[in-house]
Amino acid sequence: MNAAVRAVVRTAIYNDLEVLGVRHGYQGIIEGDFVDMDRHSVSNIIQRGGTILKSARSKEFRTEEGRRKAAEHLKKHNVDALVAIGGDGTFQGATILNEEHGIAVIGIPGTIDNDLYGTDETIGYDTALNTALDAIDKIRDTADAHERLFLVEVMGRDAGFIALETGIAGGAEMILLPETLNQVKDIKVNLNEVLSAHRRSTLVVVAEGDETGGALNLAEKLKEDFERYEMRVCILGHIQRGGSPTARDRVLSSRLGSAAVTALMEGHSNVMVGLINGEVKLTPLKNTWSRKKSIKYELLELAKILS
Repeated sequence: MNAAVRAVVRTAIYNDLEVLGVRHGYQGIIEGDFVDMDRHSVSNIIQRGGTILKSARSKEFRTEEGRRKAAEHLKKHNVDALVAIGGDGTFQGATILNEEHGIAVIGIPGTIDNDLYGTDETIGYDTALNTALDAIDKIRDTADAHERLFLVEVMGRDAGFIALETGIAGGAEMILLPETLNQVKDIKVNLNEVLSAHRRSTLVVVAEGDETGGALNLAEKLKEDFERYEMRVCILGHIQRGGSPTARDRVLSSRLGSAAVTALMEGHSNVMVGLINGEVKLTPLKNTWSRKKSIKYELLELAKILS
């Protein structure tokens, strides 16, 4: 997100526009927590994870009164347009603010889940993938040395993009996603087939939103049938949300941040800037959460072949 903030600020200044940053998201708008942004204020941040402006959830912004306060502060500070970086919740809030108070809004997709319609990748996804993969590689070393069965849980409550790609890249023997129906009995059959091949180690990647209930619940359901194997559960959790962004994420963020300013200057509003087949495209904000972004099922088939 820092790379996107940097791109927004510097593109705006390049075009003789003034920029205000908002601390703590929508709650910051309600409280009038603005900060002047110049080229220097975004120096040396492109390599940092997270966001220098911080983020926060805001129950108050979900109310008409909260949004009215937010709109008053924006107008008081002569804000013509709002650039919002986030996921579907952020974009829904921006859409309602526009509809109720006429504030021009542009969305930049920022979520490690990569589940927003209208862009091939979201900001943070590639970094999360590489962070998870690095952990999985280390876990594989341990699993291999001790001939263990490892269940590794990655983030993805409603979408299995991280699990699918890290599973393939990490050579997982099985990948469990929210998008596929995974019956425990079928998992047991598949595991037996894998283990009967006398593998030195077995790695199962589980998305946290899989219907088996995540890695811990799955381990409980497998325990009796696979008690002869030393089973371990590793939940990667929030390490996937931090760290220095990859080069790919920095370039994506820079392109989308700059494109957001350009879109506003061209008179666009209520749209998200995304990257589709290498080109910047605009998608109506409502489509980003109302339309389903599908995983690539050919990758799931590939994972089965390679395992």
